Amino acid sequence: MRVSKAQAQANREHIVETASVLFRERGFDGVGVADLMAAAGFTHGGFYKHFGSKADLMAEAAAHSLAQSLHNHADVGVPEFFNRYMSREHRDARGSGCTMAALCGDAARQPADLKATFASGMEHTLAALGKPYEAGQDGGQSGVRADMIDLLAQAVGALILSRACPDDSPLADEILDVCRARIMAALPAATAGEPQDNG
Repeated sequence: MRVSKAQAQANREHIVETASVLFRERGFDGVGVADLMAAAGFTHGGFYKHFGSKADLMAEAAAHSLAQSLHNHADVGVPEFFNRYMSREHRDARGSGCTMAALCGDAARQPADLKATFASGMEHTLAALGKPYEAGQDGGQSGVRADMIDLLAQAVGALILSRACPDDSPLADEILDVCRARIMAALPAATAGEPQDNG
């Protein structure tokens, strides 16, 4: 049975969405093409109708999940973004959580084009986080960017460290609590200009 172009596109998008979840849960090397296609509800052989290689899908799935994460947080202010990011709910939601925290370690061992996808996602995230502060920052755009790199790196690192602990470990929560408090304390001094009440 011939599939329409619209259905083929919908199928491709479904595979990308499924892959973005599975890759964040298991890592790039933890998911084979056959398992991925089965999870998406398709046969293994259909994969190559949509993608040239697993690496192509990895890059597309990473771009999708990086953009999705940014879109999901677009309606909240920077303090609320970090508050949500450093929560136990986000920590435990690997499949729908931050792509950077889930896959940066894997991406570091991948080809340059996949690294470029991650770099682009990071650039967009830093720009979105810094935008509310640029007008009110004495140090200008470069000062805002440095602040956001510092805070984002702390948040991503804290999430990775927390996830490396046993789920019921007091340390897992302590890492998130300490880093969240430090980030929140740094925001007003580091980035004057955004209202702190976003509720």
